[in-house]
Amino acid sequence: MPPITKFNRDQIVEAAFTLAKEGGFSAISTRAVAKRLGCSVAPIYQNFATVDELLAAVVERVRSMSGELLAAQTGPHPFENMGKASLAFARDYPALFREMALEPNPYVATHEQIESAMLPVMAGDPELAGWTEDELRRLFLKMRVFQLGLSAMVANDNLPSWMDETAVEQLLLETGEEIAIAMKYRKDEQQ
Repeated sequence: MPPITKFNRDQIVEAAFTLAKEGGFSAISTRAVAKRLGCSVAPIYQNFATVDELLAAVVERVRSMSGELLAAQTGPHPFENMGKASLAFARDYPALFREMALEPNPYVATHEQIESAMLPVMAGDPELAGWTEDELRRLFLKMRVFQLGLSAMVANDNLPSWMDETAVEQLLLETGEEIAIAMKYRKDEQQ
């Protein structure tokens, strides 16, 4: 009988992450991970009590990777950095993007949770000084709708052939700026 191959938690999570990258979280099963590693399911159950525990570790790996993508952005505004990170995530991990951003799931924060984290950041932006919470909330929603739509087009490789990565980022920034300008104009008109 050949010796039992030992795998640690990180190796197992990495194999499961690779499966998720290719087919989403639903691609993760103990058998699929074992096959990817070239072993039986025993090493997986030695490190994880259940497949749900393994899935939670993979979700944490995705969150960490998402944080790294966000930290790599160097724009002057949080919206710009979040949008560019979303585009990078959609481009590099389309199956995960579709599953996490476009389908209901317990792995991501709700809109309200994201909004409550972003509104104080927005309120601190000098360009948005004097905006009410409702106005900031509406601006955030409009920008998020556009950013998610554009990211979905990236994930589905559904952009015009003439748009390269730089053009997509430029579109994101231009449209975000145009949304803010239009809302500011409307706000000034109403006063």
